[in-house]
Amino acid sequence: MVEKLFKLKENGTNVKTEIAAGITTFMTMAYILAINPSILSSTGMDSTAVLLATCLASFIGTVCMAFMANLPFALSAGMGLNAYMAYTVCGSDNLGYSWQVALLAVFIEGIIFIILSLTKVREAIFDAIPLSLKRAVSVGIGLFIAFIGLQNAGLAVSSSTLVKLTNFRENFNTTGICALLAVIGLLIMAVLYIKRVKGAILIGIFVTWILGILCEITGLYIPDADNGVFSLIPSFKMTDFSSISKTFGQCFNVDMNAVGIFNFAVVVFSFLFVDLFDTLGTLIGVSTKAGLLDKNGKLPAIKPALMADAVATTAGAVLGTSTTTTFVESSAGAAAGGKTGLTALTTAVLFLFSMLLAPIFISIPAFATAPALILVGFLMFSTVSEIKVDEKNYTSAIPAYLCVIAMPLFYSISEGISIGVISYVVINLACKKYKEINPIMYILAVLFVLKYIFL
Repeated sequence: MVEKLFKLKENGTNVKTEIAAGITTFMTMAYILAINPSILSSTGMDSTAVLLATCLASFIGTVCMAFMANLPFALSAGMGLNAYMAYTVCGSDNLGYSWQVALLAVFIEGIIFIILSLTKVREAIFDAIPLSLKRAVSVGIGLFIAFIGLQNAGLAVSSSTLVKLTNFRENFNTTGICALLAVIGLLIMAVLYIKRVKGAILIGIFVTWILGILCEITGLYIPDADNGVFSLIPSFKMTDFSSISKTFGQCFNVDMNAVGIFNFAVVVFSFLFVDLFDTLGTLIGVSTKAGLLDKNGKLPAIKPALMADAVATTAGAVLGTSTTTTFVESSAGAAAGGKTGLTALTTAVLFLFSMLLAPIFISIPAFATAPALILVGFLMFSTVSEIKVDEKNYTSAIPAYLCVIAMPLFYSISEGISIGVISYVVINLACKKYKEINPIMYILAVLFVLKYIFL
């Protein structure tokens, strides 16, 4: 039965290898179960509901990947996409929409991707964007996520220069010790990752949390609930599965008159843009790692893989989480020998089981998850070395640079994308490099300019 479903022999693998690879993939990406509720709860969403929605969406998406595409890829709430939803779409200093509006945008994005996945439109849009900007989006999101991590850790604080390093000695027993623990956690995580320890990020999160509990027991950390400093010791209570009702179906509870069709369309397009490159880039990267590309460098099962991703996004929005997408950490499972959907199915089952541990995951403090954000930021930032910077490539390198710096400095992924696209078209037009501009880029640039005029 298993052989017939996943064609193990044909792919040169076996059940033991596939299951081990699935466990490896889960261990490397399970940190999202601690981070996603932490990020999305800043919008007013219930933490337990977000975690349960994340588990279910991950299960549904990864099962679809297993049976529809027979690929060893796992899906969950995408890093960067959840930050975009929380801090740009719902952030009071940016668009300031409700989380229900954001979920509706994610739902519609998923529906559009389901339609596009039946055609070659999704790949055509991807091909229209210059490679430098594709890489710049990843780099910029990495910096943005890292900046959020520094803030969540209490390391980067506001000042007369807009931001500065925190004073560790000030309020040492509350915010000071948390910032110090975040630094220690980051170093532990980095060393584990460099040594290629499976689940390095997840282990780092729990070690940092345990160190915090020890600090509380010894009196170095003093809870102060009145000032938002809570006890670090988990309650180990049973999971309240009814919490999912607080987010389930809320994407349909939106007053569109209060948002505006054009404003809403911009949000949907931004989600589409970021998810488009994140998914296709991840699929290509992990497929290369697993040796799944054909002699022409293409992934034969890319259509069902994109469909699985789109279904997961749509289901996740209904359940109550940000865009669900293919995770680059799937490469860990591929490196462990995973080649078929059995690897993905194993990971999916583990995500479903994780629902029982919801109270533990949502009790993890921000200073323990912040180092993970910083390290994930580094992993995304590493793409910067692939952006060519010389006199022959200035017309593409400068827009890429503007895209990268705009995201963290303007605290918005969409601003970085907008500035990158507009500057690319304008600079190449001014330098008479018309052949460098795909016709679709003109359309994108005009749409972004209209956004700044009318929003």
